[in-house]
Amino acid sequence: MSRLRNLMKRFLAPAIARGRGFARDERGVTAIEFGILAVPFFTIILATLETAIMFLGMQVLDSALEDATRMVRTGRAQAAGYDATTLRNYMCDYTFRLFNCNNIQLRVEVLPDFGSVVINPVVQTCTPVVNPTTCTFTTPPAYNAGTARQVVQVSAYYRWPLMFAIPWFSLKNQPDNYFLMSAIRVFRNEPFS
Repeated sequence: MSRLRNLMKRFLAPAIARGRGFARDERGVTAIEFGILAVPFFTIILATLETAIMFLGMQVLDSALEDATRMVRTGRAQAAGYDATTLRNYMCDYTFRLFNCNNIQLRVEVLPDFGSVVINPVVQTCTPVVNPTTCTFTTPPAYNAGTARQVVQVSAYYRWPLMFAIPWFSLKNQPDNYFLMSAIRVFRNEPFS
């Protein structure tokens, strides 16, 4: 038995020596540590970029709607015979090409008073294809800019495509990797003639 044990020791001695040397070797520790931390690090970086770009898009949509509603509030849109498409195209001049302007949905509605303001998000139908599902706007765009001194609500909706689909960090509020952005303005038209 001892002869077999000695034979095994002699046979395994180089492997054991290499194993001990490998355990003491510190070359490549940085690469291993980076490999362990790379996934959380890049997740944080991508999540920060996605959030910043999405907030930039929301701010641009809000500012573009503010500029477009100025045309309605002052009566210039009514005098020029604007419709929903014309107002949307005017609004698109202020989006810095961040949006596909054909995908912006505008709703311009006259309200009886400020107490009648109801913020209803655009209803969407989501049809399951295979995967993912596809969502489309179901509420048709409305355009009624009103007359002088009427209360008007202008709503803009845009489906923002998200760049990164990170499973444990998702900003989507649509089932097909999109974020539905909205901007709303409620105002009283000026006393234009």
